[in-house]
Amino acid sequence: MINRIRRFLPKVRNFSTANLQPETSLPQLHPLLIQRAQNLQCEHQELSKKLDSYDPVLQIQFDRISQIMEKYDKFALLNNEVSELSKIKDQELVEDAQTEIQSLIPQLQEMCNELKNKLLPPVKYAECKTMIELRPGVGGNEASLFTEDLLQMYVSFAMHKNWKYKIVSTGKTSSGFLNEAILVIDEPGSYDILRHESGVHRVQRVPETEAKGRIHTSTAAVVVLPKLSEGNEQSLRSDELQFKPGEVRIDTMRASGKGGQHVNTTDSAVRLVHIPTGMIVTQQDERSQPQNKAKAFAILRSRLAERERIQELEKQKNLRTSQVKTTDRSDKIRTYNYPQNRITDHRCGYSLHDIDGCMKGEKLQDIIDKVTEVEYEERMDEMVSAQSTGDKEV
Repeated sequence: MINRIRRFLPKVRNFSTANLQPETSLPQLHPLLIQRAQNLQCEHQELSKKLDSYDPVLQIQFDRISQIMEKYDKFALLNNEVSELSKIKDQELVEDAQTEIQSLIPQLQEMCNELKNKLLPPVKYAECKTMIELRPGVGGNEASLFTEDLLQMYVSFAMHKNWKYKIVSTGKTSSGFLNEAILVIDEPGSYDILRHESGVHRVQRVPETEAKGRIHTSTAAVVVLPKLSEGNEQSLRSDELQFKPGEVRIDTMRASGKGGQHVNTTDSAVRLVHIPTGMIVTQQDERSQPQNKAKAFAILRSRLAERERIQELEKQKNLRTSQVKTTDRSDKIRTYNYPQNRITDHRCGYSLHDIDGCMKGEKLQDIIDKVTEVEYEERMDEMVSAQSTGDKEV
């Protein structure tokens, strides 16, 4: 019967996305996003003309726009098909047409949701891999235990997504509790997803060491950075060239703590001091000084890149920095309440009643999606405001 209905629909071939006019009752894109799609279509055509000879930079740009236009074309086709089905008046076909519309609308909604963020101006470093730094805040040993839980949550999330990952650095207190961890996720584009995790995470639960069953509140700080370097000896030379002579002071020292024969016998540990900002990076996990130096430079580049991105946001949009300023309980983005089995993200007001599912990495995407929705609304408001005042694109 569906094939019989489709014979009544006009053939849609070589249509122009510029003429897309969605029905008001259907999932639809903001007119400014449709305008951006038209601009991207023109840019796509121009890039295709320039790619007669291979240019890696232009090719990456072309491929990115191609993926967006492929989704937009599919959205336009679905929209047109639903629109035409809704115009059918034949009594024998109208019921089947409505059934077909109901089956297509979820696809249309899903495609619309994807395009909403794809058609916004890209976030800086959105296509990068990810470096996540975690540190305990207030709460003593319980804060350290919670930091380990968060580290495992992100590892589980990476495994759930089939992303490659590696814990590149960990630090322990004299009591054996975690005081710092750095996790790298080697998946292009993962930074755009995980950047929303930056901030102070708060936990409310009864610690294992609490004899009287009292609920304690502790925090951990999470900083998500774009990974700009592989952090190995092969990338070290190019990383060093990113800085002016004398901009980075390099100190070498003997590693401390547990670790084998190299500890306190060779100057394998490295400390970098970025003179203009005072930023300090120390690495001692590897037995080789060049390997520690390479890791340190990779971390320094990522920290400086994220610092620059946040400064640009504050300058352009007058926004409060989304990164961690303190590890105080009041400066929090999310609360993990174990007695109530509830995780609440304070940026979007969304609560998930499945702590176990989130900590296993299976439900974390649900929270990220809700935060992304809020960000989309904010960025759309900025685009509308910029359009009304005649400013350049946000």
